[in-house]
Amino acid sequence: MKKRFSRRNFLKTGFLSSAVLVMSGCNVFAITTPQETLALLQKDLFPQANALGIATAPYLSIVFHHSRISKADKVYLKNGVKWLNEEAVTLYKRSYTQLLSTQREAVLRSFTQESWGESYLANVMNYLFEAMLGDPIYGGNNKEAGWKWLAFEGGQPRPKERYL
Repeated sequence: MKKRFSRRNFLKTGFLSSAVLVMSGCNVFAITTPQETLALLQKDLFPQANALGIATAPYLSIVFHHSRISKADKVYLKNGVKWLNEEAVTLYKRSYTQLLSTQREAVLRSFTQESWGESYLANVMNYLFEAMLGDPIYGGNNKEAGWKWLAFEGGQPRPKERYL
């Protein structure tokens, strides 16, 4: 069956590759993508994921492209990238992805001083845990790495196709 391309599908596909302008007042400080920022954010929140073989960033790509994830949730994730970059610009005059790890940690500490910042990071952590602990069929928990790390045996029966 041939996939039909529409304007809607084009926009959905381009969501993560769209640029986020990092601004302060009328000055543009940087241009980044939500995917770049979220990948680095997840690395900062759970640095062991990559060493364990857990692919958190590709899992978020699935989340952004799936029809069962609400548009509001997708917009919230993208807006959070903007807010995180705005905090980085306020503190260091650079986007989050351009900062040193110690500066990113300071940005995250400042970001979580606001209830909405803490809520946003909790939301990102939920997706990170889904990637780490979900069935390997979804692409995050490669070779059951997250399960092995926790000495967990996955439930039966296992899914035969992706729900997301």
